[in-house]
Amino acid sequence: MGKRALQIITALLALVPILTGVITMLGVHDPLYASAGVPALPVLDSNLRFFGGVWFGLGIAMLWLVPRIESQTVLYRVIWGAIFLGGIGRLLSMPLIGSPPLPFIGFTALELIGAPLFVYWQDRVATAAAK
Repeated sequence: MGKRALQIITALLALVPILTGVITMLGVHDPLYASAGVPALPVLDSNLRFFGGVWFGLGIAMLWLVPRIESQTVLYRVIWGAIFLGGIGRLLSMPLIGSPPLPFIGFTALELIGAPLFVYWQDRVATAAAK
């Protein structure tokens, strides 16, 4: 699995935070939260919109680095590190609050297992490019 495959997969994965970030910026009116009957509390709405914007920005950063993926090791690791930490947050929520819908369990697996694998893969691509 070389540079081109990593670029394609990274670009596709970048679309997830871009699209869901825009939707999450709807706050408690995001279809996911609205269908769950999440109350329209100002602090909750504000935080959802903030985190949606951060998530959107993370996706833009990920998409930005795709053309120079072999030389953007620090940014790549910071992005996947943030995603990994988000996965830890999701994992902590499961025993404390309960399991989320099945797709979110899949997201948690990607965040906790995929993040280190993507960092390793990018390291291999960067090492090969430096030779």
